[in-house]
Amino acid sequence: MKLAPLAVALVAVAAAGCFPGTEPLTRGFAIGTTGGTATEVLVFRVQPSTATPGNVITPAIQVQVQDTLGNVDTSFTASVTVAIGTNPVGGRLSGTTSVTPVNGVALFGDLALDKAGTGYTLAASASGASGATGATSASFDVIAATGSAPAR
Repeated sequence: MKLAPLAVALVAVAAAGCFPGTEPLTRGFAIGTTGGTATEVLVFRVQPSTATPGNVITPAIQVQVQDTLGNVDTSFTASVTVAIGTNPVGGRLSGTTSVTPVNGVALFGDLALDKAGTGYTLAASASGASGATGATSASFDVIAATGSAPAR
């Protein structure tokens, strides 16, 4: 049994199906996504933690810019802005709220909220036509400072 004629016939059928006579021979196979650019996604790399009113939230909040595969986009240069997402008691956010990322990470080292409340969230967004999808932080609390000075 000779397979050569069968192989030639299969190649001819495949070639005829891939290259119709009315289209130029520029088509190929697409694996994965086809065309377009990846959209960046903002991710809270360091989430806000419990704080007290008027004091800087520590550790510093970090928002990372990632491509759709989860890789850090170190070339992203649009400003990342953080604002209050969920505001349970009408608090105000102070500090530097708009930062240009360095190596794909925007660092917010001086943010503070002025009112105690349970269930705050922060929302991150990118400026301009950057195409970055925003993010919402995990919820956190701002608790009133307790305690008093030690008795003397």
